[in-house]
Amino acid sequence: MSEAQLGLLTATPIIILFATALRAMGVLSTTAAVSAVSLSVAIAVALFTTQ
Repeated sequence: MSEAQLGLLTATPIIILFATALRAMGVLSTTAAVSAVSLSVAIAVALFTTQ
């Protein structure tokens, strides 16, 4: 596993937790939180598989 893949495996859950926390605090709407989570997962999968 390359360093880039390790970074993706580390950063993606942090982004998901951050978006969830912001949603719980009322800062993000549900649509924005779902969009942030789904796009971060999609980008991580795309980058992980091309590394």
